[in-house]
Amino acid sequence: SKFCRAAALEKQRASRTALPHGTAETMAGILDGVSAVCCCAGTTAFPTLRWLGDNDPEKNSFFGPRNLVELAMQSEGGMRRFVFVSSAGVKRYDQGPPYSILNAFGVLVAKEKAEDFLKQSGVPYTIVRPGRLTDAPYTSYDLNTLLKGESGTRKEVLMSVEEKLDGETSRAAVAESCLQSLLHSFMANTEFSIESVVGEGPDTDNQEWVKRFKAMA
Repeated sequence: SKFCRAAALEKQRASRTALPHGTAETMAGILDGVSAVCCCAGTTAFPTLRWLGDNDPEKNSFFGPRNLVELAMQSEGGMRRFVFVSSAGVKRYDQGPPYSILNAFGVLVAKEKAEDFLKQSGVPYTIVRPGRLTDAPYTSYDLNTLLKGESGTRKEVLMSVEEKLDGETSRAAVAESCLQSLLHSFMANTEFSIESVVGEGPDTDNQEWVKRFKAMA
């Protein structure tokens, strides 16, 4: 649908490093004609080769999303929704392990700042906070990647408007929750945590997702 159309991003093929380093001039117009954005920017929490090219947490998880939000604010026709995939622990990194450890190099602080910037931007938003991701593609440098962790029978999703969930989250569930939040106008200007739990789950059923969204507490 036009609401979810994102093909215009290909006009300038914005690279992973274009968001932190791009300027209003060099990136002008890349969101024109785009009515919704899903930002899944992320890098490793601890120093790895992923940090090369100024891809550290501050630049990747704050400056990048911030620059994209600024573009959304200026896009012709207006942005109907900006979905930002954040992380569990963004409100609890000062409360001891495990999130104080995960935040040792500032990744959760960076994501929290990006969340705050988005919420203050005036662009309709949805913020999704998954726990540690499971299932392919195994792109991170963590134990889940080493062990090829899978959600298995955990097809159900548990969601909360509070930043309090700690369980693992299937990548498929995160992706579907982003899409489903775009499809329903009542999900504008909301934020929620999500984890995968044992059960059949909503899969791609719109009405089943509506039930779960409206039952969040």
